[in-house]
Amino acid sequence: MPPDSQDVAERLKFAVAIAQEAGDITLKYFRRDDLKVDRKSDASPVTIADREAEQYLRERIAKRYPGDAIFGEEFGHQSGSTVYTWTLDPIDGTKSFIHGIPLYSNLVAVLQNDNPLIGVINVPALGESVYAAKGTGCWYIARGTAEPRPAHVSKIARLADSLFVTSEVQNFEKLRKQDTLDVFIKLQQAARLTRTWGDAYGYLMVATGRAELMIDPEMSLWDSAPLQTVIEEAGGCFCDWQGNPTIHSGESIATNRLITEEVLAFTRGR
Repeated sequence: MPPDSQDVAERLKFAVAIAQEAGDITLKYFRRDDLKVDRKSDASPVTIADREAEQYLRERIAKRYPGDAIFGEEFGHQSGSTVYTWTLDPIDGTKSFIHGIPLYSNLVAVLQNDNPLIGVINVPALGESVYAAKGTGCWYIARGTAEPRPAHVSKIARLADSLFVTSEVQNFEKLRKQDTLDVFIKLQQAARLTRTWGDAYGYLMVATGRAELMIDPEMSLWDSAPLQTVIEEAGGCFCDWQGNPTIHSGESIATNRLITEEVLAFTRGR
């Protein structure tokens, strides 16, 4: 059964609001000299800002939509009774956050029967947000602007003229599965410019036409859940390394659609 359009619009508005509110929480800790960094079981960093922001998001969702499931990076899965699941990454780019780099984001998504329905990427330190619901277009708003404007991918048609961004080169190397580092090297050689303006901010750049390619060889669901809706509603392509449009593969490619086949020529079979 398709979702009710009014219900989707209300959920999107709520998702945008709570993502921005969670971002305000993280800003209280951003660039603080006394920020304590802990390590999770997988050795990845986590801070009080990550935990406090996710707790806030969970409380807001549970109060507004008590029957919905919630799945977040810091506090795991909470089952629900509806077809909706909220996915939360309170700080995507914790390493950037710790080092005072303003490219981290707050990610909120809504899935319907595990399929992406709503996605929000909020970048609080830069005052930028991009968001979308399936079938309603993608929207971008920046600090100092009164109203959101439609977000569109670029019209650049060749990888040789494109900006290629990724989260971390080490992610390609550490997987060591069928020469993923070789994929990065070849894409870097083929693209006009390569930068590591990554994590979700790289996907925001693709959605707003400032980059043509963002790629990650390793993704969690809370990372990827908002991205397919945002990228596709902006006119782009979001897929795995084989070209399948999915958020569940543990890897991702986002393009302006025009260069997708060029990129897949490097990633297919890897």
